[in-house]
Amino acid sequence: MKIGMIAPPWFPLPPKGYGGIELVVHLLTEGLVARGHDVTLFASGDSETLARLSFVYSRAPSEKIATHGHIEIIHGLEAYSRARDFDVIHDHDGLASRAMGVLVHRLVGTPVVATLHGPADPLTQEILSSMRHGLRFIAISEYQRGGLPELQFVATIPNAIDIEARPYSAEKGDYLLFIGRMIADKGAHNAIEVARRLESRLILAGKLNEQAEHEYFTKMVEPFLSDRIYFRGEVDMQTKDELYRRAKCTLFPIQWPEPFGLVMIESMAAGTPVVAFRKGSVPEVIEHGRTGFIVDDVDEMVEAVRHIDEIDPAECRRAAEERFGVGRFVEAHERAYRDLLDEGPSWVTGSLPGPLIA
Repeated sequence: MKIGMIAPPWFPLPPKGYGGIELVVHLLTEGLVARGHDVTLFASGDSETLARLSFVYSRAPSEKIATHGHIEIIHGLEAYSRARDFDVIHDHDGLASRAMGVLVHRLVGTPVVATLHGPADPLTQEILSSMRHGLRFIAISEYQRGGLPELQFVATIPNAIDIEARPYSAEKGDYLLFIGRMIADKGAHNAIEVARRLESRLILAGKLNEQAEHEYFTKMVEPFLSDRIYFRGEVDMQTKDELYRRAKCTLFPIQWPEPFGLVMIESMAAGTPVVAFRKGSVPEVIEHGRTGFIVDDVDEMVEAVRHIDEIDPAECRRAAEERFGVGRFVEAHERAYRDLLDEGPSWVTGSLPGPLIA
């Protein structure tokens, strides 16, 4: 197949630090190329890929992400102007890009499928609903899909990581780990409370460069830092893997309905169990009692950490291999593309059968 893959323009692929979407798109792109597909990747020019690389911005404009929305439009136009070159276009970018996808499909006929990487607030739901007769969608969890019943989904495909490339260890250190952006939704303040109540070491790592992140960090994190509670800042993949590998457990005390959460499967791949709040897709990712514990509040999280030695690191790794490996991730996308192409142009009229789950 000839596939046009549209990544967000803001960070290079693969990401050097922050960039969960970019990591997923990189794995999918390289996996499709390895399986013989002709893939053109639309990303920033400082990306590294075995696919054909097409770019507008020679360097990823990450510092402009909060204030320059037109960058996304210009980036998407470069991809959609070449729609006739592809059998299918897979869009991982934002709403502006997907709106162009609707128009391109109607004018040119090239099928366009968009992966939803984030949650759908009321405004986003309204916008996506208006696209339902011009786009098909891939969800990353059943929780996410269930919140958008009016959309036409071709598949639900959970995110993946390169399990074989992630180091594993059955021997653990004495610290708890939190990895995530410094915003209230990710819940670093809850991780700090757990560590203080257990009198345990805690390492926090995550992105801290936008104003909202600095405001949260200054108020909710920085006052509690000490010789036992330590902030590493944003770390590269190698450092992050080492933190996962040696952690006693990873805390995932989110305050919002996370549609997936790569942190959970990255930790599992390292053999490190996860203790997570029961929100969003968490019950689909964590197997309670096998790969960690699912809890409802800080009190339960504290108690779960006390029992974390009951979780076998080997089972965490095995579960990651069984459920979140790159091979089945790429194969699921191939099936989704073929299903889309087999349906032909009639799906734009809304005459399709029910959703097909990969």
